[in-house]
Amino acid sequence: MKAWNEACHSDVPATFLVPENKRYLLKPVNFYGPCKSIVTVMIMGAIEASSNRSDWDDDGTTAHWILFSNIQNLIIRGGGTIIGNGEIWWKNSCKINAKLPCTVAPTALTFFSCNQLRVENLNLINSQQIHVSVEECTDAIISNVMITAPEESPNTDGIHVSKTSNILIKDCVIRTGDDCISIATGSQNVSVMSIVCGPGHGISIGSLGANNSLAEVSDIIVDDVTLEGTTNGVRIKTWQGGQGDVRNIVFQNIIMRNVYNPIIIDQNYCDSLVPCYEEKSAVLISGVIYMNIKGTSASKVAVNFSCSRTLPCQNIKMENIRLVGEGGQSTESMCSNVMLSKSKMVVPQLCV
Repeated sequence: MKAWNEACHSDVPATFLVPENKRYLLKPVNFYGPCKSIVTVMIMGAIEASSNRSDWDDDGTTAHWILFSNIQNLIIRGGGTIIGNGEIWWKNSCKINAKLPCTVAPTALTFFSCNQLRVENLNLINSQQIHVSVEECTDAIISNVMITAPEESPNTDGIHVSKTSNILIKDCVIRTGDDCISIATGSQNVSVMSIVCGPGHGISIGSLGANNSLAEVSDIIVDDVTLEGTTNGVRIKTWQGGQGDVRNIVFQNIIMRNVYNPIIIDQNYCDSLVPCYEEKSAVLISGVIYMNIKGTSASKVAVNFSCSRTLPCQNIKMENIRLVGEGGQSTESMCSNVMLSKSKMVVPQLCV
């Protein structure tokens, strides 16, 4: 913290260095701005989280491990490694042991209200929960980041984006136990490009509208992505009873390799221990384009549009889609409450 305070309050651009070949054990820490000048955080060595859960419980910072807040023009780079030691959290998760209460585990690296943010050339391993979260930021670029966690690790999303505009995520390899990239409410103008994803739950918009909340997501493009062995491919997921809309979404130039649910819209999402019932309101999904998506589906249903009876999915376009089973076996589509505006060269044949 002493080093951070000196860097943050420097009158000239400063570098905060985690030296190469060094390994630091770090309890929860908050790096606050604003800073007087541009700060570059060079992580060349390794930062490792405490495996003692009481290090979080004692000071009430369970939601975060490393937090950067209210810092403009922040640069994070260096080629080093951030090690979450998440195993102690995973085995105490209600998703691993249903007899345990569901609790919040820390996000490894959080950026809150950091505009003109650059994060590049980092490795993140075994986060307690989400690996990287970008919240209420504007103008951010995340590139050349490698994220790794076991396929069975719960809630270990790779990169989570919420209430953020103008963000580019590119040239990343993400292999986790949850969504490789998740885009939550309040996100606008998000570009996801040149990503390798898998294992994990694919690339998701949502979940949105939980607890009858308002959701707004728009102008999202997912381009040049390879998904390998994921439980979903490109997914939009919303809860019954939500409000708001998801619009102007493009999924294009995507390769699927042995992916369950390669293309899916699920407006009946229910990640709950108690049943979810149909409600009158829903998050409207409109203006979604699927283009140039090819590969193999691990499930018979390669395209699944499960939309709301109250607010059907609207203006869904599909072009140049070829999703077959392993060995070229035939696949199917399932549709409910969806308005397809255009389809051309689509395999499997679309239902109406």
